[in-house]
Formats: sequence, C-alpha cells, structure tokens
Amino acid sequence: MTATAPADPRAHFAALLAQHRGIVLKIARGYCAHQEDRLDLIQEISVQAWDAFDGFDPARARFSTWLYRVALNVAISQLRRQQLRQRHHAVLDEAALAADDGAPAEHRHTLRQLEAAIRELPALDRALMLLHLDDHDHRQIAEILGISSANVSTRLHRLRQQLRARFDPTP
Repeated sequence: MTATAPADPRAHFAALLAQHRGIVLKIARGYCAHQEDRLDLIQEISVQAWDAFDGFDPARARFSTWLYRVALNVAISQLRRQQLRQRHHAVLDEAALAADDGAPAEHRHTLRQLEAAIRELPALDRALMLLHLDDHDHRQIAEILGISSANVSTRLHRLRQQLRARFDPTP
C-alpha cells in the first residue's frame, strides 16, 4: 500500500470494494447459475481480494484492473474445483438469470440465452467475453488476463463467430 492510503487499510479496502462491487457481481453472474453459488463466489472473491490487498500497488495498476484479475482467478479456480468434483453440470435457473431492468421480454430472453452461452465457454474465453461485454478495450483485457492484445483480438474474433453461428445459424 502507498503512503497516501488511509491509516485503516480495512476501511480503505472496504471503500474500494464497495466502489467496484459491480465487477465482483458481473464475474459471479458470469460464472454461477444459482444465487447461492453466486453468493459463495462473491464472498470468496472478497476474502481473496482482502488477503491479497497488501500486494496491491496503485502505481502498477488501477484497483479495478487488479480486482478483475483477482475475481477472475478466484472464479476460474472455483470452477476447476467444481469440475474435479463432477459438479460442473449445473441446471440453468432461468428465473435467477432474468434481468430485472424493465427490458422487454424478448430482450430478457436473448440475454438469458447469451448468459447461458457464455457459461458454456472455457474459463479463459468466458473471462474474455465478460470483459469485452463490459466495454474493456483489448489492452485492458490483455492486462487483466495476462495475455497479449493480439491474443485477445484473435480469441474475441473467434468467440464472436461462434456466438453468431449459435444465434443465427443461417449462412
């Protein structure tokens, strides 16, 4: 932590986490179909972020970038643990996935289909797509995921092609 950080690191961390809670919620929504699993993942991300907070250096990265990296690593690790326990096949809970934003039913249905398609992607591709849909540029995505910008571009192009083929199978 820097010399400009508040005297109480817990309060500083809590304020930063509250300010960027949307990141944690998006990652949890992208990796968990059920509300209980999302809550567990949110808690685990928060604990792991706190444990790693001493190593956060604002001179090296913005807090949001650092938090994305921590959150995605926790989510991917949790997913791997679940797969090892043969719990990787989750029944899609459509009611829990419904967007409560007043959008028309057709848009909510499309959003649920997109979320389901994203959850079926391999862990790295899922993280890549979530970051892309959150309007991060290729450089930011590369920094968060620890891959090259060229790799981000190539993977995103392939993912968009896959999703287009899935949602619009006509040639």
